[in-house]
Amino acid sequence: MANPLYDQIRTFYDDASGLWEQIWGEHMHHGYYGPDGGQRKNRRQAQIDLIDQCLAWGHVTQAQRILDCGCGIGGSALVLAQRFNAQVTGITLSPKQAQRATERSVAANLAGDTSPCAQFQVANALQTPFADQTFDLVWSMESGEHMPDKVAFLQECYRVLKPGGKLLMATWCHRPTDSLGGPLTTAEHQQLDWIYRVYGLPYVIALPEYEAIAHTCGFQQVTAADWSPAVAPFWDQVIASVFTVEALLGLIKAGPGTIQGALALVPMRQGLQNGLIRYGLLQGVR
Repeated sequence: MANPLYDQIRTFYDDASGLWEQIWGEHMHHGYYGPDGGQRKNRRQAQIDLIDQCLAWGHVTQAQRILDCGCGIGGSALVLAQRFNAQVTGITLSPKQAQRATERSVAANLAGDTSPCAQFQVANALQTPFADQTFDLVWSMESGEHMPDKVAFLQECYRVLKPGGKLLMATWCHRPTDSLGGPLTTAEHQQLDWIYRVYGLPYVIALPEYEAIAHTCGFQQVTAADWSPAVAPFWDQVIASVFTVEALLGLIKAGPGTIQGALALVPMRQGLQNGLIRYGLLQGVR
């Protein structure tokens, strides 16, 4: 996986994951604050609620074999393993994330080979080491934005799903460009470019583009939803949490990449508020 982009992603998460867990917990994704974002709740509870709401939206009530693409330190994987009494495999580009996720799986008594269990490894989501038709569910919680080839990613998800298996993903997008808003403006491109550089994103696409790709890859029953209002309050809470002695000392210790990530919190919040950045859900059945 010798690749400048992959190296950047790996380094970012190797450096930042420990601080994130210390300050924000094991779930490295947005929270859910009600359909219009009006519910006020603890940030960590909001993150658990996002998992629950995504599963409910996707009508996922059971799964025996699950692949978590972009597993972080195992937050979703452990929840899914316990929720469905399932065997969950999590993959990440970050060796430190895979190690920490394994430690957390051991602590939760989920590190065995029989259900429920959660196991983790370093792997490229565009070229996974798994056989065709292995999984009932492919879960991708905010990892699609890191994929340098969105088509190859969805093709790989399709390949490893069993017939009747489901892809359920949540991902950062930009606004649609086929509506009255028209193409992205120079200012919008500049704002996105800053976020790309800091977070190791090659590019993001609009949600309708994901739908089109899913259809092209062979997925059936493809549906999508824009949950931008529901997750927008998360960034205010994260920004507020940075201004503590513990967080500031942790940022200094984590290094320049993590500090830049903290500085990009404001552009991310602004992007969600002005509609440039969208939070999209996508599901499809093989």
